[in-house]
Amino acid sequence: MRYASPVERTILHVDMDAFYASVEQLDDPSLRGKAVLVGGLGPRSVVSAASYEARPFGARSAMPMGEALRRCPHAIVVPVRHGRYSEVSARVFAIFERYTPLVEGLSLDEAFLDVTGSRSLYGDGETIARAIKSAIRTEIGLPASAGVAPCKFVAKIASDIRKPDGLCVVRREEVVDFLAPLPIERMWGMGAKSSETARAHGYTTFASLTHADDATLERTFGQRGPLMKALALGDDDREVNPSRDAQSIGAEETFDEDLRTPEAIAATLLSHAMRIAARLVDERLAARVVTVKLKFADFHSITRRVTLAEPTFDTDTIHRTARELLARVDLQRARVRLTGISVSNLESIDNARTLFPDAETERRKIVERTRAALRDRFGSTALTRASLLGTGAQKRKPSE
Repeated sequence: MRYASPVERTILHVDMDAFYASVEQLDDPSLRGKAVLVGGLGPRSVVSAASYEARPFGARSAMPMGEALRRCPHAIVVPVRHGRYSEVSARVFAIFERYTPLVEGLSLDEAFLDVTGSRSLYGDGETIARAIKSAIRTEIGLPASAGVAPCKFVAKIASDIRKPDGLCVVRREEVVDFLAPLPIERMWGMGAKSSETARAHGYTTFASLTHADDATLERTFGQRGPLMKALALGDDDREVNPSRDAQSIGAEETFDEDLRTPEAIAATLLSHAMRIAARLVDERLAARVVTVKLKFADFHSITRRVTLAEPTFDTDTIHRTARELLARVDLQRARVRLTGISVSNLESIDNARTLFPDAETERRKIVERTRAALRDRFGSTALTRASLLGTGAQKRKPSE
C-alpha cells in the first residue's frame, strides 16, 4: 500500500468539537461554560452530543440520556435542531473549499481535505490547518480540531489527539513512532468485541500488530488482518473523494412507551417526513427511494421501501408514500418501540426531472424552507400539522 506518487500528500482531517452542543452554546450565550446535553428527555432517549463541560463527569454521545443525567445531574438538556446544524455545517464546508476543491465530507461536522496542491498558494499543511481553524473560530464562532498527515488514516487519528480546539501534525518520518504506542481500540473498524478478541491474542497496541505475520493476523481477524497491520504502519493510499455525497437522509424516533395501534404508528410518520423534507430542501436534494423502518418491542426490525416514478423533496409526498408502505405491514397486536423513514437515491433538487410544473415545484420549496426556518427559530413545536395536534407526536423528541 505504499504510495506510488513521488509527491508526498498532505491530508487534513478537520473535526468540529462537540458540534451540536457547541452550536447550542453559540446560539444561547447562557449555555456557554456549562454542561450541555443535546437530545430528548424520554426514558429511551440517547445523547446526540455532550459538551466538553459534561464529559469529565462521564457523559458521552450515544449514551442513554438517563445514564448521562445520572452521571452529570446538573447538565442542561436541549433538543436536537437538525436544520440549524445543517446551516452551520454548510458555512464550515464553504471555508474548507476556499483552500481546496478536494473535500470529502464524512458527516455534518467532519471532513478530509487533500491540500497537496494548495501548498504553493497557502503554505504547508500546518499553516493551512491553522488558517482553517482560525476562520471557523472568527467567522462562525466555533472550535475545531485538525490533524495533518500524509494519509487519511493518520490524519483522522491525529485530529482526535488534542481535542478540543487541537492541532496535531504528523510528518512522514514520524508516522510509525506516532502510531506504535496507540491502544488497539483506535484501530479502524475496531469495535468492543473486536478489541476484546485482539487483546485476548496479545494485540494491545498498534506496535503489536506490526510485529505479527500476515497469516497469523488473518487467522485472528479474517481478511482485514493484514490491512490492519498496514494501517498500523501508516500505509493508507486511499484518495480524498470530493464526490462522496450523502447516501441517504433519515429520521427515526424511539418512544417512551410502545405504540400499540396502527393509527398511533401512522401518526409518527408525518413528523419524520417533515424533518426529512426540511433537510432535503436545505441541502437542495430530491429523493427517488423512500424506506419505512419499524422496530418492535422484541427488538426485531423490518423495513419496506419503494422507488418513486419521479424524485421528491416535500413532506406530503414522503408522508403519503410512507403511509402506503406502512399499509403493507400487519400491525394488529403489534407493539412498536421505534419508527423511522429514510430517503435515498438522492440527486440535485435543481436537476431532478419532474412532472410537476415549475411554479408548483417552487411553491413546495418555499413551503418546506418556511417550515424549517420557523422550527429553527421558535423550536420544534412551533409549527406542526393539524393531524398531529392531540396525538402527542408534536411533543416527542427524536432519539437520534
